[in-house]
Amino acid sequence: MIITVTPNPSLDRTVTLGSPLTRGAVQRVDSVTVEPGGKGINVARALTLAAVATEAVLPAADDDPLLASLRSLGVPFIGVPIAEPVRTNLAITETDGTTTKLNERGALVDDHALQALTRCVLGKAQEASWVVLSGSLPPGIPVDWYAQVVSLLAPLDCRVAVDSSEAPLAALAGAFDVAAPDLIKPNAEELADLAGVPAADLEDAAAQGDMSPVVAAARELVARGVGTVLATLGAAGAVLVDSFGAWFATPPPIVPRSTVGAGDASLAGYLRAAVAGAEAPQRLQMAVAYGSAAAALPGSALPSPAQLDLDAVRTHPMKVSL
Repeated sequence: MIITVTPNPSLDRTVTLGSPLTRGAVQRVDSVTVEPGGKGINVARALTLAAVATEAVLPAADDDPLLASLRSLGVPFIGVPIAEPVRTNLAITETDGTTTKLNERGALVDDHALQALTRCVLGKAQEASWVVLSGSLPPGIPVDWYAQVVSLLAPLDCRVAVDSSEAPLAALAGAFDVAAPDLIKPNAEELADLAGVPAADLEDAAAQGDMSPVVAAARELVARGVGTVLATLGAAGAVLVDSFGAWFATPPPIVPRSTVGAGDASLAGYLRAAVAGAEAPQRLQMAVAYGSAAAALPGSALPSPAQLDLDAVRTHPMKVSL
């Protein structure tokens, strides 16, 4: 069982344009989709499509449209009641796949709901192989909540993955001595922030096929206690680093349609391979296959196993001494 936790879920409204976005202009919309969103929910959706046992934990009122949407998709969930409606996020996707996202802050999670959410996560973790903590934190949840939960989960048998950014990720990193997760999934910018290096250095090197700066940054996090770092690098692929080695993988050529949820799909792919007992290179291969398949789909759609091009993903070991 993989439990995903999405403290700041959303209904994701994706608008697809037939021409480049122009500020201040009136433009025609080609299509509009509305789907349940939030990083952990996206992971649970992708795992559900692959028939992997999963359950999404999230704060939402019983009558919130988000929960009705999850039911319609057949995604198992537990909703912790809150008073306010779940936020709606807007993504604007252009013809080349460039995506502009406008995210609301999120619904307030008061102290009572926060305690219930924490209890729910700890309770479900008793039966889980993985607990995935994903996304931003809404009003009412302290910035170090992920660090608190990772520390509370440490005595349990489950593994813990975290995919977040900005202040919650920084707070987690500040507590790596007591709250280092088994897996983190940063992008290049987030990895650079954690390692204290310019993001442009990692992005430029990766674009030129040089993954060594990314590996070096990820190795610093492993040295600080993180079990595994899965660094997703967009069209350049991804890098996986743990205490045994480092690998990078390049994606198949695709026509990008939307990057919404591509990173979440990558995490789902990694977890799907992990629970199947795959070794590190195969976990990375599955992660990249999922991420590239998601980027080729419209809106925030997530790929099914039939939409993967696993054999087209090239995985390579890095010759480094860890």
